Amino acid sequence: MNPEHLPEFYANVIDSVGDGVIVLDRAGNVILINPVAEEVAGVSRRVTIGQPFATLFKNDLPLLEIVAKSAASGMSISDYENIILRKSGRLTPLSVTASPLLLADGTCAGTIVLLRDLTNIRELEEAVRKADRLSALGTLAAGLAHEIKNPLGGIRGAAQLLEMELAEDDELRECTQVVLKEVQRVNRIVEELLDLASPRRLKLVGVNLHKILAHIVFLQQQATEGKSLTFQRHLDPSLPAILADEGRLTQLFLNLVKNAVEAVGESGTIEISSRIVSEYSMTQKGERRSRMVAIEISDDGNGMTPEELENLFTPFYTTKERGTGLGLAICQKIVAEHRGMIRVDSQAGKGTTFTILLPCVQ
Repeated sequence: MNPEHLPEFYANVIDSVGDGVIVLDRAGNVILINPVAEEVAGVSRRVTIGQPFATLFKNDLPLLEIVAKSAASGMSISDYENIILRKSGRLTPLSVTASPLLLADGTCAGTIVLLRDLTNIRELEEAVRKADRLSALGTLAAGLAHEIKNPLGGIRGAAQLLEMELAEDDELRECTQVVLKEVQRVNRIVEELLDLASPRRLKLVGVNLHKILAHIVFLQQQATEGKSLTFQRHLDPSLPAILADEGRLTQLFLNLVKNAVEAVGESGTIEISSRIVSEYSMTQKGERRSRMVAIEISDDGNGMTPEELENLFTPFYTTKERGTGLGLAICQKIVAEHRGMIRVDSQAGKGTTFTILLPCVQ
């Protein structure tokens, strides 16, 4: 390679690195920053070059401490767990390494700072923790459901016999109707508990997600006729089929779309979109990485508070007057069965977006 082209070559190498790279001179001023670092830190190259690193990241003291220790000691300093970057109103977990920039003669010319965004890793870890909690709750729920189901059948049978014995104008008939209605509601909760707890053998076939979503939108348009609801679809035509249980995915997306409809009330917009993503991979050991498809279901309803978000997938937690609090727990189970991931973004007063990530067919 022509030596004259080496600076440009090295710059291209740094720009191509998958982690954020920031290079400082001996005075602590930024002399180089790659595109990944710009994205992670929420800054632009034009603004940062020549600026003191300590000024650009003045609100991120743990990060500054690592860089200062490396510069003072001439050693590499790392923190893979505890650095949280505060930029543009968001918190980004980082893995950080600061190392001395050494010249050929061993002279220190500055500091190299490597930043790795851990957001996706943290989300995957949280998905695993939620799946573990769901499994433990499922075992408890299975025993509880079976204990309830048997006496429930006896109560329903007795109420039906009593109703048959009563005259048409007997005031007690209204009471038996209440009993039967409430038994039906409890039975629905029991069925949902069993659905949550019982392992399912999936009927895996090639599934066209757009076909499922179109069917669900049609059903909801019919069910909400008379309301001022708008369904918008932004679907990627290149989306491949996925290997899945069509019935279970229909249950999943129907539940999420119905939740969106309930969230907007009498008027609002529900947006459904699809795309292919490569930043996530839920592969098992020995498997090669695969792309995933993402389905997003958004509404412009009231959104959720931080407390509601924290408890969203907890069984029996609900903000609905007649809700069981099991619907989203079942949704999470269906996603886990398909080795996928469910993510929620919501703010009070700004609507909610559910993102479902599912692996493509290999």
